[in-house]
Amino acid sequence: YFNVKDCFTGEINKAILNGISTKFTFIVKLYEVRNAWFDREIADIKLTHNIKYNTLRNEFSLFLPEQNNKKVKTKDFDEAKKLMAEVVALKVAKLDKLKRGLHYQLRMKAELDKIELPFYLNYVFFFLFLWDFETDWYSVIFRY
Repeated sequence: YFNVKDCFTGEINKAILNGISTKFTFIVKLYEVRNAWFDREIADIKLTHNIKYNTLRNEFSLFLPEQNNKKVKTKDFDEAKKLMAEVVALKVAKLDKLKRGLHYQLRMKAELDKIELPFYLNYVFFFLFLWDFETDWYSVIFRY
């Protein structure tokens, strides 16, 4: 389980509530830490959460791939933002790929994907380039 805090700015909220489809991409990497050599990559996962607001139904539709490609619908914007910003039950690697007694590094990062609009809307929503963001890498070292 991990989540991204403070990722919804006023501009992002406004764009979502105007029906613009928005994507958060999460990058997760697992390495075996080796002192005398380069670390060995065990897993490299990229998953994307999608949110789309249906203004006619007053309903948010979300796609959460780490939960068996789960599709969620909710009318609560706060709940939708919480679901968008967190990753739950992600299977990074099978335990048989890890060796007991060794150290491993788990690295995570989140990106807000750029919005692709039809050419004529780029002038109307010119402010959207201001809300592309990417977090720093967050890493945890553990021993199995």
